[in-house]
Amino acid sequence: MQSGTLYLQRLRQLLQMEYDYEKEEFLVQSEKMGIQRKIHRGICWYPVEAGRSYYNSLNQLVVEIVKKRQQEDEEDIEHLFEYGKPVQFFSSPLFDAEKQTSQSSSQKHYYAISSTVSYVDGDKMVVTLPSSQALIDLQNAQNLGVQLYFDETSYKTMFHALDEVINAKNNRLADLRDIVAGQQKPEKRTFTPMQFPWLNKTQEAAVNEVLWAKDVAVVHGPPGTGKTTTLVEAIYETLHRETQVLVCAQSNMAVDWISEKLVDHGVPVLRIGNPSRVNDKMLSFTYERKFESHPDYPELWSIRKTIRQIRENRKRGDNVHQKIARLRDRATEIEMAINAQLFDEARVVACTLVGSANKLLVRHKFSTLFIDEAAQALEPACWIATRRASRIILAGDHQQLPPTIKCYEAMKQGLGKTLMERIVENQPDTVTLLKVQYRMNDAIMKFSSDWFYHGQVESDASVKHRSVLDWEHPIQWIDGNEMLQQVNEELTEENKLDIDFTEQFIGETHGRINKSEAELVLTTLRNYIDKIGQKRFLDERLDVGIISPYKVQTQYLRQQIRRREEFKPFRQVVSVNTVDGFQGQERDIILISLVRSNENGQIGFLSDLRRMNVAMTRARMKLIIFGDKSTLQHHTFYRKLIQYVEVSAEGAD
Repeated sequence: MQSGTLYLQRLRQLLQMEYDYEKEEFLVQSEKMGIQRKIHRGICWYPVEAGRSYYNSLNQLVVEIVKKRQQEDEEDIEHLFEYGKPVQFFSSPLFDAEKQTSQSSSQKHYYAISSTVSYVDGDKMVVTLPSSQALIDLQNAQNLGVQLYFDETSYKTMFHALDEVINAKNNRLADLRDIVAGQQKPEKRTFTPMQFPWLNKTQEAAVNEVLWAKDVAVVHGPPGTGKTTTLVEAIYETLHRETQVLVCAQSNMAVDWISEKLVDHGVPVLRIGNPSRVNDKMLSFTYERKFESHPDYPELWSIRKTIRQIRENRKRGDNVHQKIARLRDRATEIEMAINAQLFDEARVVACTLVGSANKLLVRHKFSTLFIDEAAQALEPACWIATRRASRIILAGDHQQLPPTIKCYEAMKQGLGKTLMERIVENQPDTVTLLKVQYRMNDAIMKFSSDWFYHGQVESDASVKHRSVLDWEHPIQWIDGNEMLQQVNEELTEENKLDIDFTEQFIGETHGRINKSEAELVLTTLRNYIDKIGQKRFLDERLDVGIISPYKVQTQYLRQQIRRREEFKPFRQVVSVNTVDGFQGQERDIILISLVRSNENGQIGFLSDLRRMNVAMTRARMKLIIFGDKSTLQHHTFYRKLIQYVEVSAEGAD
């Protein structure tokens, strides 16, 4: 077993590999990739307009950037802009759709403006600007565009955190490092377990383990087992013993989700960083909104405005330094007082893992750090927040979506191993598995339970037999080639159907698509709605999720649903997304389009079985999987899954 410092030094090397790879990839994208390709990858908006500007509560100059759509299908594109991401502005001649000319880097003018996203809502984003001159440049720009810039800050923060943990000696951080590495035994408190009649036995056990833990605890929550409910209860009970806790997650969306649940529980939350879903409920507990609502804020705003006016209007020879210094001192005094009050009133401080390095938290220490969706976070990111805490509680499921890693070599050598996985491996006694699921029909759940959780997850009686239609089997596999062959066997030679279910590779977006399979998905869905009855389907507000691991397939499916009149009554209840886009969600009916169909049995990243686990376990009552058996059955998992579906369906007949 490696010492804490040795494995972290190796982890730092792997993070450096990922940094170098991602930076090089970004440079290639910037220099060689055309604008249309960037737009389809979700890393660029073009063209855009610079709208109104103002100073926000943090005294940053910000400007609204509005996207002007050029193509009908742009709403299908999942963009990657979110709070805290750095962006780069450019101007370029407009794309000529008729001539299909793509802008090269020589035609673009890049602005030397350092900007970050403040928030994004639909076709509008707000970004920070370094100066009023930068604002003037953007407002005067012709054919303006904005694209994601390489995120140096997040990497620097992770490197700094790793260095601090590696060099830690004779302090709490060193203890936690050695416990994670398995070099030191975690300790527990001893007191009578508490009872929570509204939780099941494993949820109750998990909350008690969190309360007993002196160093670390892990809540392992498979799909539908109430992980968030358990975590919220654990946080709520911890706050009976501690004044304030830090709650983090990898993504803004995950932070928003747990924060909302805590607010619903009556817990005062201070959200550092802007939420990904911009609505009044989310904004009301952000630091910025609370800061602006403070009774002393109007005085602070007035002082800041006066300072800006003095600087803008001063003439050569004017000695305004002393006046500005006095005003700045008063502004600092008010700002510190507001800041202190906001933190004093909060019982939970919530932010992303990287966001925990925010200067607002520089002098804050917490007894307990809770990390939600811990299995999706890179280990170095977890150490950023862990530096601020005396003990850590992790919640998640390492059998679902892993962290996003772009460098294959770094992933192969272990960068994808999360802090949660390391603790599960080195300190198994700290882990509590939640074993009762409340989402799926038992037949949908069972294969996942057997393959990923050693058969330990069971269905609650309330969902065990839930279904859309009586007497139908809840899980189904549809193979387009197999179905076509059966149909053609009953047709004469001249009437045989000629449909190609072979996948296609779309070079422009580096994705795979199977249009014939997509058509089969839509036909199956339409027929199933008719079988249910349109009136019942709409009256009971049944919802449908269509999932594909391939982004270009989801874009095609969305486009077809939007264009076809037959789907118009159902568009509000049918959502299409990638596996990542459905993480943490559930639907009554799920259809999965696996896309891959080729002669070589190649399945690409479908071999990351954790993604398939996520996709299958989104369904409450009906799961329909579309895939070419001859291609997929080369892999043991898919061969077993196909057998399971066929055998369980036969048993139900």
